[in-house]
Amino acid sequence: MFDHEQVRIHGFEPYEGTPLDVRAVIAAMPKDVKDGFRFGEVPWSRFGHAHGSGDDVPELLARLRSPDAEPAGQALGQLWGSVVHQGTVGSVAPLTVPFLVRLAADPSVHHRARMLDLAAAAARREHWGYGTRDTFLKVATQESLCDCGGYAMNWSIEASRHAVTADVDLLLPLLHDPDPGVRASACYALATASGEAGRITEALRSRLATEQTAVVRASLVLAVAELGREHAEPRTAAWAHALWVDPAQPADVRVTAALAWLCLVDDPVPDELRTALDALVTDDLAGVLDGVPWLAHVDEKGLARTLDQMLNNAEPGVLCDDPWA
Repeated sequence: MFDHEQVRIHGFEPYEGTPLDVRAVIAAMPKDVKDGFRFGEVPWSRFGHAHGSGDDVPELLARLRSPDAEPAGQALGQLWGSVVHQGTVGSVAPLTVPFLVRLAADPSVHHRARMLDLAAAAARREHWGYGTRDTFLKVATQESLCDCGGYAMNWSIEASRHAVTADVDLLLPLLHDPDPGVRASACYALATASGEAGRITEALRSRLATEQTAVVRASLVLAVAELGREHAEPRTAAWAHALWVDPAQPADVRVTAALAWLCLVDDPVPDELRTALDALVTDDLAGVLDGVPWLAHVDEKGLARTLDQMLNNAEPGVLCDDPWA
């Protein structure tokens, strides 16, 4: 276990690459262990979550395979409340990601979209209601953060992102899953990948050309934008701009592309964009887009809160009566 007094003095660097570095554990986890759900070969007890040791995690993961939806849902709720607790990513969370992805890839499993959302939550820093241009598409940060047990949370997030990248071949087919919730959640998870950005982006943009569900189209747009921001792809801003100015695009695509473009450039908000949003954003559209993972991550009125912050520099949780004023 960590010697926290030594960490206080020397930082976490002495533990880099050791068996206590969850990034190293994820990198060394054999594919057959993941594919075979061989929980006994994973060092759960070496890492922890909000309620203590990660020893209880494999049992919860095993219960997710229940043929009955209710016990599987209960186990998933317990897992959420432990490994990603109130926005804090526990050090054991990355070890769950490969198994969550494999469970979500199995059509016979219940709650597949929520499993993908948990994998994505393990690979993101909580934004705490901030939907600003600087934070909305930010996956992680270099800032040093600690979880409930004093572990380096930025290491845990990084390890989860590496785990997502290692399983891109399992996640990409989910963009074509019959369940639109799974498709949207697959976008949210794929956008956290630490590598394979070009390949993932190509698949997302290809799917956008044929996708018929508004929530999924919006998720595809934001996933492309998030990858472009995270991996410094300069052409992404022009792509987003072309979408939001195109009157032939659906409103859900234009609005989320406008949000994406605002996060990808430093330009002042142009009058043209405000005018477009004023015409496009309706109560019905907001009701649909509030279910998009990125917007739901801001709060229950995700689109309105996000627009208020991006357009008016509003503080989180303080909603202007007229977001386009």
